[in-house]
Amino acid sequence: MTNNYILRRLRYTFGFNDSKMIELFAKGDLAVTREQVSTWLKKDEDPDYVRCTDQQMAHFLNGLIIEKRGAQDGKIPKAEYSLNNNIILRKLKIAFNLIDQDIIDLLKQADFLLSKSELSALFRKPDHRHFRECQDQLLRNFLQGLQMRYTNQSTAQPQSKFQALKAQSENRKEEQKKSVKKPNKANTEKRFTNPKQVNKQRADNSSIWGSGKSKDKKGDQ
Repeated sequence: MTNNYILRRLRYTFGFNDSKMIELFAKGDLAVTREQVSTWLKKDEDPDYVRCTDQQMAHFLNGLIIEKRGAQDGKIPKAEYSLNNNIILRKLKIAFNLIDQDIIDLLKQADFLLSKSELSALFRKPDHRHFRECQDQLLRNFLQGLQMRYTNQSTAQPQSKFQALKAQSENRKEEQKKSVKKPNKANTEKRFTNPKQVNKQRADNSSIWGSGKSKDKKGDQ
């Protein structure tokens, strides 16, 4: 899955126009032009398409977190040189202040079943024996769940029929590229309802903002 694809999905889901996209990059400490944003949002087969690098994407996601949650201690975190699906999922989790059950529910909306233990493995350190890589299909369905939940909220600009069909078409194409077996429904766990645990998880989202980042090698500047 490309960074460009994720940018397009987030843009369509929340109705971000070019000016808003530029603003979010700026909040993540990266000045971009309207022309740059336009080339990143084009389809892969478009001759004017330009790949959005990991570091550029990290600036955008950091800006999205600051937009939704504010800067931790008033500081803008340094953008990673290299990203993977696990880091991207974690940043989106922080941005929207999601607890584990929220993510499981979003995936369920997209007909993708995941247990709490499987989800926890995605947020462990890479050297942990229970660490699990976040596959493209999981992240794609998470984005689909976000779209299904947030496009109808009053805080988001509604999609046009063209935008909705376009996003659905992109999702189908990506699904065809890679098929990953869904977890067995029997593995799903009981809903997380303890208020103290819920509040603790939401507090954890704030505590990990700006910390616990993967120390990947430089290679995508």
